[in-house]
Amino acid sequence: MHGTLRPPRSLRWKIAALAAATACLVAAAVGVLVHVWTADDIRDRARMRAFNAVYTAMETYRRTGTLAGGAELDPADLPTALRRPSDGERHTAFDGRVQGNAGPSVWAAQRTGGPGSPVLAVEVNMGPELYDLRRLDMSMAVASLVALAAAVPLAAYGAGLLGRRLRRVSETAGRISAGDLDARTGPVGGRDEVADIAATVDLMADSLGRRLRTERRFTADVAHELRTPVGGLLAAADLLPAGETEDLLRARVRDLRGLVEDLLEISRLDAGAERPVSARVPLGAVVREAVERTGLDAQITVAGATATGAPDTVETDPRRLERIVGNLVVNAHRHGAAPVEVAVDGRTVVVRDHGPGFPADLLREGPRRFHTGAAERGSGHGLGLTIAVGQARVLGAELRLANAPDGGAVATLRLPG
Repeated sequence: MHGTLRPPRSLRWKIAALAAATACLVAAAVGVLVHVWTADDIRDRARMRAFNAVYTAMETYRRTGTLAGGAELDPADLPTALRRPSDGERHTAFDGRVQGNAGPSVWAAQRTGGPGSPVLAVEVNMGPELYDLRRLDMSMAVASLVALAAAVPLAAYGAGLLGRRLRRVSETAGRISAGDLDARTGPVGGRDEVADIAATVDLMADSLGRRLRTERRFTADVAHELRTPVGGLLAAADLLPAGETEDLLRARVRDLRGLVEDLLEISRLDAGAERPVSARVPLGAVVREAVERTGLDAQITVAGATATGAPDTVETDPRRLERIVGNLVVNAHRHGAAPVEVAVDGRTVVVRDHGPGFPADLLREGPRRFHTGAAERGSGHGLGLTIAVGQARVLGAELRLANAPDGGAVATLRLPG
């Protein structure tokens, strides 16, 4: 996927756009500074030339009485500020008028004698220099566009390298989040922040893996060690005289044995030791048998029969499928309310109750062991849905939990094709 075009909002194009904006700002700032500095320099040099020309022309006029160097006496275009100087010193003024190729210009003037004497003035045209300044602006604009055209691909390429490294770290984190505790980023090259992030993600995965493996071993060891004393308790309960006490004790021992078996099953699911044994079976019949094994009431509806009247068959592990359906029906009765409905359609099995529905945190985070959610959903160990989700994962099926619009919890199991 690295060679495909990324959407404009990806990091690669954001960095490229930032580089382009930075290049534009730098080019604009440099262009403005060069333009202002050059324009000021042209004006200063024109003012100095006009100032020196008036000095030379005044010396010639006073010696010979003639005008030289383009000097004029009281010219008609002389700026108002220079027409009546208050002293005999030289003064300059800027004239922004443009006539053809002449202008803007700088005038310099000096009174030839006392008050009322004519004013000797010299005009210095800045047109050629300003024309050169416009050419310089155009050259800088072209150079900026060339630099921008080169900077954007380079920035996009560099951002692509960074994006690939970050994407690799992100993919590893996603795999870890999905349950692949053996996923590692490995060396990503460089000694920058991305390498630090990759190393941190790998260290986090190592630590998380060690903790989960310790927890799984503990759960499996506890459940395994409990099987023997629980079996002894069940045998001892058989020796008690019949009565209410014996029935109560036997029921509690059966509950404890079921809890131990559930813990062992969860430990095997967590360890990835479960493997399906597939066979082609009629889905409707397997679901009916699973519901009957629970001993609980449920309205079963089977649709999707073939044209010959034979039921649809699916390739799956019937024992695990029965386990999933049975847990869903038991959960619906324990935490929901009647009627409990089981619908089979094609490869889909839907179990629905009419109780308060699944808690919001369960829908958001998924089922958690020993956590039953809201108090109004009844009591239990919170292992039934955990086992159902784990067994569905072994089958490659999808188990979705939701709440019906009109109330009640809805569990939808979709078997793979």
